[in-house]
Formats: sequence, structure tokens, C-alpha cells
Amino acid sequence: MYKNLIKRAGDFIIALIGILILSPIFIIVVVGLYFANNGKPFFFQSRPGKDGRVFKIIKFKTMNDKKDVQGNLLSDAERLTPIGAFVRKTSLDEIPQLINVLKGDMSLIGPRPLLVQYLPLYNEFQKRRHEVRPGITGWAQVNGRNAISWDQKFKYDVWYVNHVSFLLDLKIFFLTIKKVFVREGISAEGQATMEAFKGNNNE
Repeated sequence: MYKNLIKRAGDFIIALIGILILSPIFIIVVVGLYFANNGKPFFFQSRPGKDGRVFKIIKFKTMNDKKDVQGNLLSDAERLTPIGAFVRKTSLDEIPQLINVLKGDMSLIGPRPLLVQYLPLYNEFQKRRHEVRPGITGWAQVNGRNAISWDQKFKYDVWYVNHVSFLLDLKIFFLTIKKVFVREGISAEGQATMEAFKGNNNE
């Protein structure tokens, strides 16, 4: 009952309250990123949700669109703006996803929604992460986030799918708050973001 009904109702109520409480911070970040990213404070991207259904995720845009002389985007680390780095380290970039939660695309807690191009690369075990709504935070995030391997991340995701409960979600919620203050596991070593998933022969 919790997984199929109570969890969704709780997500909606908490996301609505969260948006109202965080609205002053939301406005300040929007203004800062507007000037840092040439009028583009938001980042929209297609992501697979529950049962693989694709939706548009909303995040604060932490990287600019600077390109090299050949017209190719610079590396993530080179495009990460100072305010973007702060927003990412404090996890403020996740705030707009509360809108995705209200819409029912996401849950507050669940496996993080990855890229659409990864879908054909998953094995049957890894596909199970889509049996629940993706979350703003999840079991993998409080156990290493981007600092752990893809193999371990998928194991954490599927473990969560198998053990969804109110008490587990509550535990993840408070561990997330701790991680935000400690700022652990935000990036893989030497990178601004997690290395791309290339399939099961590239773990």
C-alpha cells in the first residue's frame, strides 16, 4: 500500500510544501544563473522514468555552453561556472525537480533518472531500476553518489526497488541531508560529473 499509494500522496504534499518554503532560494539561484549562463538558468533533458517512460527533467543549469575552436563543447569541468559549482555542491540544482515530483514524473526518493541513451545498454537486472519512479535522491546517492562505480550504483538501485518502505525512505531522506552538508560523493575523482555508462563490458 505504501509503495503504490501512500508514497505518491506524500511526494505530492512534501514537494508542494518544499517549493513554497524554498521559493526565496529558488529566485536567488535563478537570477544568479541567468547572468552566468547568458539568460539560461534552467536545464531540460529527456530522462526515462517508471517503466522506461521518457519525461523532461528540470534542473538548474550549472554549466555554460562554451565551445572550442572546432565548435565542440568544452569538457564538463571547463564549462562548470563558479556559481554552478556552488549550486551543485550544495545540491541546490535539484530543487526544480520538485516540479517533476508534483507532475508525477518523479518521486522524492528512488533511483536517479539516467540518460535515455543508456536504455539499450542495460541488462535485465539493471532494467529493474525502472520498476519504480525515479527520485531526486536515492539509496545509491547516500552511499556514494557519483564516486562509486556503475556496477555498484545499479546494485544499490535494484536493492532499493526490492526494499521500498516508509522507514527506508525516511532513512534516505535524513542521510541525504547529512550528505548535502558534508558534500560527499558529488563527483567522480578528477571529473565534474560521473563518467558515462558504456555498457556492461566497460565497468
